[in-house]
Amino acid sequence: MGTTNDVPVASSSRKRSSTKRWTRPGWLLPLLLAVVVGFLYYRPLASYVDTRSRLEARTGAVVALRRERARVTRRLERVTSLEALARDARRIGYVRPGEQLFIVKGIPEWQRERRERREHR
Repeated sequence: MGTTNDVPVASSSRKRSSTKRWTRPGWLLPLLLAVVVGFLYYRPLASYVDTRSRLEARTGAVVALRRERARVTRRLERVTSLEALARDARRIGYVRPGEQLFIVKGIPEWQRERRERREHR
């Protein structure tokens, strides 16, 4: 009879220890610690991700601005040449000393009439 009494006693003590383990607050401490560590890591990680996305956006803006600067620099070099200055001066009506200015009007109408004559042939 000693063996039959030992088995139920052992199984009942197992039930007590398993239910006792979950009712103890001992498992709560590691869980709480993990939550606190996660919370402490969240803000720096979020800040890192935000800073990295801002850096990528700024890098794109810097690349675009460098392209624009190169384009403007090339344009400035073209505009400040003597040939460009002379061309722009002639466009607004300036002439060199000794030259005579001729203003021709009606060029668009002349081109339109010329095109119409070619189409009728």
